[in-house]
Amino acid sequence: MTNHSETTGSPENGDAAGQEPRAPHGAHGGHATPMGHLDCTTYDGHGAEHQVTLRTPAELADALPYLLGYRPEDSIVLVALHDRGGRGRFGGRARLGIPGSADDWPAVARQLAHGLVTGSERRGARPEQMVAYLCQEPGKGESGRQVMERLRGLAQKLRVECGLLDVPVIEALCISDGRFWSYCCGSEECCPPEGEAMGLPGTSVLAAAATYAGLQVRGTLRELRGRLLPWENASALAQEIALDTGSMAIVPRILDGASRTGVAEETLQLARQIMQRYALAPAVSGTLTEDLRDDQLLDHDEAATLILGLQDRTTRDRAAEWMEGDEAVLALRLWRALARRCVGPYGEHAAAPLTLAGWVAWSTGDDLEAREALAMALGADPDYLFARLLHQACNEGLDPESIRRCLRAERGDREQPESGSPEGAEGQEAGDVDGPAPCAAPAAGRRRRTRPGDAADARAQGQRQGQGANGSRPRTSAGGTRPLAARVNRTRKRAVRSRGGDTDGDV
Repeated sequence: MTNHSETTGSPENGDAAGQEPRAPHGAHGGHATPMGHLDCTTYDGHGAEHQVTLRTPAELADALPYLLGYRPEDSIVLVALHDRGGRGRFGGRARLGIPGSADDWPAVARQLAHGLVTGSERRGARPEQMVAYLCQEPGKGESGRQVMERLRGLAQKLRVECGLLDVPVIEALCISDGRFWSYCCGSEECCPPEGEAMGLPGTSVLAAAATYAGLQVRGTLRELRGRLLPWENASALAQEIALDTGSMAIVPRILDGASRTGVAEETLQLARQIMQRYALAPAVSGTLTEDLRDDQLLDHDEAATLILGLQDRTTRDRAAEWMEGDEAVLALRLWRALARRCVGPYGEHAAAPLTLAGWVAWSTGDDLEAREALAMALGADPDYLFARLLHQACNEGLDPESIRRCLRAERGDREQPESGSPEGAEGQEAGDVDGPAPCAAPAAGRRRRTRPGDAADARAQGQRQGQGANGSRPRTSAGGTRPLAARVNRTRKRAVRSRGGDTDGDV
C-alpha cells in the first residue's frame, strides 16, 4: 500500500464478544465476523480498553483470525467501515464461501455487497467504506500467488459492486499459503509480487492483546462443524439400527395424544440423567477428546430415544430451558453428541439437537458456534422455523434475554400447581391454534396462526421483531406432531429401502 493509515481495534470487543472494534477514519484494514448464508450482523462497541493500532497490511492479515475467533477457509469476508466523529469504526460484517465457478462471482459479489449495505442501512448506519478479505489455500500443484491471481477477478467484482453502491473498498487482501497480497496497492516496495510472509501465529501485537483479553483462536470453521456432523465410522450402522428400532416403538406413542406427555417426560428425564453422567465424568483436554468422552458415555439406544423424543416440538421447547449456567454447559455437550448420532437417513432429525445447540450457544454468548449450528440445522431441515428465526435474530445481533425470560416464566409456571382447564384448545382443528402467540403478540393487535408445539418458534419470532414477553403458556394439541409423522415416514422408508426391504407397515 502506498499510503498506510493506522487501524485501531479493541480485541476484547471483537467478533468473539459480538462487538465492534474501533479504527481511526480512513483506516486500511478490517475486522470480520463469519455470517453464514449472508446474514449481516450489528455490533455495539463498549469502550476502548486494550486498543491496538494496526499500521500495515501485514498486521491486518495477521490479525484476522484473532478478530474472527477462528481461521477462515475458502471465505470472502466483507467488512463495513463507518465514520464516527472523525474516527473510523467497523460495523456490520458478512461472509460467504468462495464459489468454485467464476461464473458465480458477479452474483455472489452483488449479494454480499448489497446484503451488508442494506443490513447496515436497516440499523441506521450506512457504511462509508469497505474492507475485503479473500482466504483460500492452494489446490494441488498451485501456488499461493496463483491463487491470488486466480481470485483477482473476484476482488475486482467486489470493488465494482461496492462502488456501485457508493461504498468504496479501501483495501482488499488475499491470504493463501502462509502469505498475503494486496489488490489495492501497486507499490512493490511494500507489497511485492511474490507476496509477504505471514508472521508466526501469536507473535503480533494484536495477538498479545487478544490473549490478554482472554480471546482465543478456535481453529477453523471446518473443525467447529466437525463437532456437529453425523458419524461416518463403524458405529454409525449400529446407531442407525437403534434409530430404526426406536422409531417403531416411540413415534406411535408420540402420535397418540394419550401417551404423548409420557414420552415427553421420559425423554426429558433421560436427558437429565445423561447430563448428570456428563457432570460426573473426569475432565479431559482438547475438543476431540471431549467429544469422544461424551460419545462413550451415551449408548445407541439412549441416543435414539432422545433424538426421536425431541422431534416433538413441545418437548424440544422444554429442553430449551436448559440455557444458563452449568446446566447450559452440560446441555450443549448433549445436543452436540445427539447431532453426531443423526446418521444415515436420519440426517433430517438433526434439526432439533442442532437448533438446541445453537440456542444454548447463543444464550451463553458464543455467537460463532450458534450461527454455525443454526445454519447446519437449516441445512438438515430448511423449514425448521425455530432454527430459521433464531439464526436471523443471532445474525442481527439481537439480545436473547427476551427469549430466556419467556422460558424462565414457563418453567416457573409449570413447577407450580395450576387450577382451571387443562392445556389444549377445545374444539379447535388439530394442527392449528388460533390466538396470540406466547411472548410474541403482534404489535398491531392481529391474531396469528401457529402450529401447536411451536412455542419457542413464536418466542423467537417475537424476539426478532423486538416484541415484549408476557410469560403466557402455549396452547397445544396433538396435531403438533404431524410434522414428525411425515419426517419419520420419509426416513423409515429410506432406511428400509436401503436394506432391500418392504415399506409396508411404516409409521
